[in-house]
Amino acid sequence: MDKNRSIVHMDLDTFFVSCERKRDSKLNGKPILIGGTSDRGVVASCSYEARKFGVYSAMPMRMARQLCPEAIILRGDSGLYTEYSAEVTDVIKESVPLYEKTSIDEFYIDLTGMDKFFGCHKLASELRQRIIKETGLPISFGLSLNKTVSKIATGEAKPNNELRIASGTEKPFLAPLSVKKIPMVGSVTYKSLCDLGIKQIKTVQEMPMELIYKVLGKNGLTIWNKANGIDNSPVIQYHERKSISTERTFDKDTIDVAMLKGIVIAMTENLAYQLRRGNKLTACVTFKIRYSDFQTYTQQQHIPYSCMDHSLIPTVLNLFEKLYNRRLLVRLVGVKFSHLVEGGHQVNLFEDDTKYLNLSSAIDRMRERYGDRAVISAAGMEAKTISRWNPFTGEPPPLLANRRS
Repeated sequence: MDKNRSIVHMDLDTFFVSCERKRDSKLNGKPILIGGTSDRGVVASCSYEARKFGVYSAMPMRMARQLCPEAIILRGDSGLYTEYSAEVTDVIKESVPLYEKTSIDEFYIDLTGMDKFFGCHKLASELRQRIIKETGLPISFGLSLNKTVSKIATGEAKPNNELRIASGTEKPFLAPLSVKKIPMVGSVTYKSLCDLGIKQIKTVQEMPMELIYKVLGKNGLTIWNKANGIDNSPVIQYHERKSISTERTFDKDTIDVAMLKGIVIAMTENLAYQLRRGNKLTACVTFKIRYSDFQTYTQQQHIPYSCMDHSLIPTVLNLFEKLYNRRLLVRLVGVKFSHLVEGGHQVNLFEDDTKYLNLSSAIDRMRERYGDRAVISAAGMEAKTISRWNPFTGEPPPLLANRRS
């Protein structure tokens, strides 16, 4: 492992809450919950004041209300969060040679070699202060020789602070911390480790690599490396993809409404799955329809950030209903998701029910194992020509039975 690397992990503190407080200073110092407002909703973000009551992100809103009845509950504003995220990204882009944006509020920055000119810690600290000054948002960072240690250091630095882990001190820094602090250790893996009597990172450090491999397989080796402060993964230059889309041109123009809706649903399901595979979320849905006379119409709708079928399918069908003219044969239909950002379900919890989150995860696992069409909704079975496609790796596009248009 290169001992000369300098990797910074920056994370905006309680980002959604901070954005809301920028808009309304009366929220300062008060317990805030952001997410689905019904009992079936989920907490997308919560303030530190709410966390003192045991509330955490992804908790059912009903439980959060019981734990913190005096909390102020907000639905969330995806447009506002996107604007502030873009502001922070612009500041970072202007200041450093290489950065990677891994979610709407999280960044890795490679400052390797910069210490010869400025001093990496000084540069990172000045960048943090500039972000705070120009955006008014609190942000924390960790600095070390790799991504894993820096990310954990950021967590220890919060709220609104910074922490540098000097080269050679990674293992003693990590040793007393909970294994939950290791990136990729989720609730299931944590339970497995606890069942083995492993609660501190120090215990993993002291275990033979062969033993943890025997118990947890390849994941065990990854956990062992991270626990020992070993991580050679590079900071990947960030290039924001703006949209993904798919179209279907029919061999024969059609007026079959049931078939059209089925194909539109299947297209939406497929794109939503690709969003989740690419760890992306969309905030804008566009539907396109072309009639037999080649007249083409499109309509779009802005939505809270989502990658979930149960949010995206009704939106697309609503746009279909607005544009479909029953007097004309249809030649082509298309669906596009734009305004994409990095992020998993934690960003998409304003309306999500835990039931849908669990269902989508289970279906996605089956698709990964048996193929994209292993599990489809009954309504989407009309689209029989969907092929495997990942827009984030450049694999071939789906649903192109004939692209005469």
